[in-house]
Amino acid sequence: MDILSGKRIVLGVCGSIAAYKVAQFARDLALAGVQVDVILTEAAERFVGAATFQALTGRPVLTSMWALPEDGVVGHVALGTSADAVVVAPATANTIARIAAGLSDDLLTTTLLATRAPVLLAPAMNPQMYAHPATQTNLATLRARGYTIVEPGEGRMAEHVSGKGRLPEPFTLAGELRALLGRVHGPLRGRRVVVSAGGTREPIDPVRYVGNRASGQMGYELAAQARDLGAAVTLVSGPTALVAPAAITTVQVETALEMREALHAAVAGADILIMNAAVADFRPEAATEHKIKKQPGTTGITLTLVTNPDIIAGFAGHHDLFKVGFAAETDDLLANAQAKLARKGLDLIVANDAVASIGQPSIAMTLIDRDGMTSLARQPKAAAAATLLTEIVARYVRWKSR
Repeated sequence: MDILSGKRIVLGVCGSIAAYKVAQFARDLALAGVQVDVILTEAAERFVGAATFQALTGRPVLTSMWALPEDGVVGHVALGTSADAVVVAPATANTIARIAAGLSDDLLTTTLLATRAPVLLAPAMNPQMYAHPATQTNLATLRARGYTIVEPGEGRMAEHVSGKGRLPEPFTLAGELRALLGRVHGPLRGRRVVVSAGGTREPIDPVRYVGNRASGQMGYELAAQARDLGAAVTLVSGPTALVAPAAITTVQVETALEMREALHAAVAGADILIMNAAVADFRPEAATEHKIKKQPGTTGITLTLVTNPDIIAGFAGHHDLFKVGFAAETDDLLANAQAKLARKGLDLIVANDAVASIGQPSIAMTLIDRDGMTSLARQPKAAAAATLLTEIVARYVRWKSR
């Protein structure tokens, strides 16, 4: 189930031009099955009207200490205590200062004082205001109290200056909220998960490489799902056209040797490794420093390929790490997958048809471990990743208890 589904979120919107972005964020939450109670500060109403948020959330919008939601929740205390999380976005310098000082002079600040739910703050303001020692001190105070602060982005601002102070996009806000809820409710809270994704590129010359058709989608979905289940996630990714999920650590690599090095660094202290990357089995023995030119009269070139290291087999001695591998095959799928399970020292292997899954939007999988096989029907990769993570968590719990 989606970590957002059925949750109640209080969304505080402050007076900033960035408030327009939060309308899309509120709509996305509502579409995910969230009950969104929006609180607009007096200054926020000068930028985005209450009618906009009411239309997008299907809920009454609160602007006054004396406004009651139609479902009978009484006042700011009950509003705060009934929330699964409170999000303040955009959080202005003024509101951040008032929260840090413990003031309760409007509905938003009194709700924040009353709630014991986790709080996510997304600052947005002029870069000089954000960098000011007073603002940074206030943010440090709130971090020390357990608030999660989403770092603003850098770029051009409304007043035609550039710097750090832009409100992150709705995609990022949603990812940060999912991660926050996962750390409170998820079955992997307190655990560290490392996921590899995408293909590798083994250079022939400065412009050509040996690669494959892997899109990286399944690995990215797995990383996002692990985050939603509460894990601290590191994603080691080969080149893709995908945007990395928010609220995870992403390490970008190109070659198999770079991926091996990055994974060995990432698994230190990790609990689960999911090796989804389609690592090239071979690489050119030597890449040329200059582009190989097609010469008149030549009929081709000869490349000498050497074997890349088997990355996941290199973790066989990590007995405190639950290791999940993938077997993408064109022939004898189950037999080849079973052989890899034993040969590579894995705890679980996910077998899938290479032609029907690599670079495709959906996937069918067979899970193989020491207890047998489980077949999972073809699903879009986002849904398949959620199903697979549920299976991995169940096996990980059993593995820990042995």
